[in-house]
Amino acid sequence: MNTASNDTPPKTFLSAYSILIVLSLFLCVTANLTFFKHVLEIYPWATNQAFIFSLAVLVFACLLFLAAIFSLVVPVRVTAAIFLMVAASSAYFSDTFGTVIDTEMLRNVLETNAAESADLLNMPLLARLLLLGLVPSLLVWRHCERNAGFVRSAVRNGLTAVIALGIAAASIASFSSQYASFFREHKQVRYYISPAYPIYSAFNFAASFMPSGPTLPFQVLQAQANIFEEQEAHSELIILVVGETARADHFSLNGYERETNPELSRLDHLISYSDIQSCGTATAISVPCMFSYSRHDNFDLKSARNTENGLDLLQSAGVNVLWRDNNSNSKGVADRVEFESFRSPARNPICDSECRDIGMLEGLQEYVDGHSGDTLIVLHQMGSHGPAYFERYPKEFEQFTPACQSAELSECTQQEVINAYDNTILYTDYFLSQVIRFLQANSGHYETSMFYVSDHGESLGESGIYLHGMPYGFAPKAQTHVPVLAWVGESSDIDYEQSKLLKDIPNTHDAVFDTLMTVFEVTTDLLPTSDAKLVTLEPEEDAADVAR
Repeated sequence: MNTASNDTPPKTFLSAYSILIVLSLFLCVTANLTFFKHVLEIYPWATNQAFIFSLAVLVFACLLFLAAIFSLVVPVRVTAAIFLMVAASSAYFSDTFGTVIDTEMLRNVLETNAAESADLLNMPLLARLLLLGLVPSLLVWRHCERNAGFVRSAVRNGLTAVIALGIAAASIASFSSQYASFFREHKQVRYYISPAYPIYSAFNFAASFMPSGPTLPFQVLQAQANIFEEQEAHSELIILVVGETARADHFSLNGYERETNPELSRLDHLISYSDIQSCGTATAISVPCMFSYSRHDNFDLKSARNTENGLDLLQSAGVNVLWRDNNSNSKGVADRVEFESFRSPARNPICDSECRDIGMLEGLQEYVDGHSGDTLIVLHQMGSHGPAYFERYPKEFEQFTPACQSAELSECTQQEVINAYDNTILYTDYFLSQVIRFLQANSGHYETSMFYVSDHGESLGESGIYLHGMPYGFAPKAQTHVPVLAWVGESSDIDYEQSKLLKDIPNTHDAVFDTLMTVFEVTTDLLPTSDAKLVTLEPEEDAADVAR
């Protein structure tokens, strides 16, 4: 008798709860290296072995509970695939850059353009996705039991979730006093548990798009802003440069030991503000916030996008407003004013490996000559956006060497990363000096001034953290302390001497809105009085407090 068909061994299928247990153990070991690294910094292994083991059991139990709950809704195979792919990607960024994948980081990723995203794609990331994400997912898909029945699966997964809660409770009870301190004093460490926190953040992010009540109409600040009656013969010409990823302590104007501001340091009537805090640690938050009438303390992105901002108010007051962008976009700020993108050679005449910030000055004189009255020009830089810092400046600005030549920062020493970053600041210094030269050439016909403000800072390997986007509550100072500059033209009605007295006063991104209202002498009764401005006008001009 031919028994060939019986010679093939039957395919082995693992039960759902077995898959969930193995999955949780695998994720606990492979996706939480950064979490345990931070734990060991707080609780040294030599004196805390039992507690750290208990903490590992707790992480396993939490992942098992979360996976079991997910599997009540979708098949175990799908749950495993989602968890593995999320864990492989999020753990890569945590292990490599110290990144926390929270709601704002997800928003930042969603609003980042393809060119910026390409900087983060590299072989180590792809290898991790393949080896720790795709391959395990395929193995689970192949060996997980099928057709177990909905009721049977639900009972198993529910029971698994209950057991996981019991394990977690026992783990906490065994070291209750240490856990009390851990949960209260080291909240930020928990944000590194992967894929639990990234999945939690994804749900929060999705929920932010869900309507929380009746759709509100677009909020107009004021149909027509009030203008102070007394006006000078000359109109205002103000350029506001919105920087990208510059940190204050790497500006030599602020005491940095390297000469990163050689051009600006030679200019008169320049003010460098020493203590300005950003509104967020990512462009998607900071840029809308700085132009919003809402303060940093109560800023809400969803509300801001449904409300006119400072640019809208100035435009309604008769100011010509132009936004030129060499970054991803304006994050909604310039949706209702004239907008020009300089991200391609079709518009930007100065492009090599990428289009340069200096190209935004092309044709700007023609724009000024073609308009009358007050004018505000916003230039949104590519600036110092990482991790491919070496791409952010032309080669002739590579003064600090050796500079990291890779977007994979782990391939470089920390000093090489800092060198490349400092070269980006050197190029920004040159760009700003050219902006000021442009304004100087127009000072005979306009009251000119320039303001520069970075959207957020950047970590460069301090405490093992790179890039930006950390949750604001525990973000390092490198990500929140931003450089802010003001250049006052000779024709300007800004009181330079009095404005210098404000340079060391603590301030925030709130100052951007207030300063724009001040220099254009625009007010509205809708908003409460504010003193966050960066400059004051000469006494005869400062006839009233400008309102926020």
